[in-house]
Amino acid sequence: MIEISAETVAQLLYLVHDDPEELQEALGELRPPDIAEALRELPPDAAAKVMAALPFELAVQVFDEPELTRHRCAIIQHIDPARVGPLIEAMSADQQADLFREVPADNRPRLLARVTDSTRASLTKLLQYAPNTAGGIMTTEFVSIPSDWTVDQALRLISEVGGRKETVYAIYVTDPETHVLLHVVSLRELLTVSRDENVLEIGSRRAPLTVGPDTDREEAARLISKYNLLAVPVVDDQHRLLGIVTVDDVIDTLVEEQTEDVQRFGGMEALDAPYMEIGFLAMIQKRAGWLCALFLSEMLTATAMQRFQGEIERAAVLAMFIPLVMSSGGNSGSQATSLVIRALALQEMRIGDWWRIALRELPTGLVLGAILGVIGFTRIMVWQDLHIFNYGPHYKALAFTVGMALVGIVAFGSLAGSMLPFLLKRIGFDPASASAPFVATLVDVTGLVIYFSVAFLVLHGTLL
Repeated sequence: MIEISAETVAQLLYLVHDDPEELQEALGELRPPDIAEALRELPPDAAAKVMAALPFELAVQVFDEPELTRHRCAIIQHIDPARVGPLIEAMSADQQADLFREVPADNRPRLLARVTDSTRASLTKLLQYAPNTAGGIMTTEFVSIPSDWTVDQALRLISEVGGRKETVYAIYVTDPETHVLLHVVSLRELLTVSRDENVLEIGSRRAPLTVGPDTDREEAARLISKYNLLAVPVVDDQHRLLGIVTVDDVIDTLVEEQTEDVQRFGGMEALDAPYMEIGFLAMIQKRAGWLCALFLSEMLTATAMQRFQGEIERAAVLAMFIPLVMSSGGNSGSQATSLVIRALALQEMRIGDWWRIALRELPTGLVLGAILGVIGFTRIMVWQDLHIFNYGPHYKALAFTVGMALVGIVAFGSLAGSMLPFLLKRIGFDPASASAPFVATLVDVTGLVIYFSVAFLVLHGTLL
């Protein structure tokens, strides 16, 4: 099968959008995500024309796709106002909320006026929650039934409204008066029992797993992953059902969170849009701050080298190994930081476990440093013995200096790299901000101090 690029599909759809027969043929076996991806390649006015030409049901599915996030707002400005209301009305509740978050505040009343009162109330509720919370990604399209219903009544309701709900695989049983969530029963369980049974008597009697509306969306994702759920209910302080977070929302969340973490770990702010769509000035703004901060930090390295200028002048051979020992410390620190950040994200450890990690990383760093120290020591001895390079009459002391410095620097790098994420999390920052460049910069400065301190102790009276 020949793969056609999204740009080619976009151009084709635009060329035939005003001919229904050719448009239908061009759509072929394209799925809504494919069409949504193609529309991203078109200017907003052109994408709006293609949207207007699509069958309404297909247009709704396309507009509901997360692939159009950050593009829907621009497209909707060019769609016939009479068509905008029904299009928004037919979208899923969580995608409606995402759309209105993209819309400038002064334009929201105009769009809200085109939807029904129930949709307006749902949007008002969803928009009060931050987008990085469970409430911000939940949907209000779920099936709930009173606790005094029978299985037969529940199945009848599902057959009537199931097509309009985002998911019917889990049915939420609530108190008919207080709307407190009492029980969750699966569709499979309803289909395999007598229709005369009460819904409260079906399935496990354990308390339902829930999250609050202000729970971080990563925590909701972890809960769904841990317990293999298709959705997790969102409840308020009185345990009243507000909405549900579905597994497809969680997948989108994980992709977005992982992207942000990777970008932060590279030493920059997370991008607000895909790389190819971010503006030039926005790209400079996202990268310049961290780059300047790292540059200023590296100035400390220059300051440290100035402090040891005398030692370098008396034993210039020491300068040859500065990049070697500094990079080794930075590499070990980056390794430790990566491991700890990931473990914190997966909740394999808590902030209170910092001392356990320290006790683990210190001996690990010492052993790793010893391994590199032996390699460094051997390298100098072999190069001297094979006459590849002459390190002078005190080459054995120099080799011992490099070896011992590597032990100390790598050990410090591992310890510092593992503790930095805990420190950032303790003061309220994202641990992913402990980027590899930042750790390397920190270890560079201390590495120089360790290196020349060891050199002074070992080479004092000979080279120094």
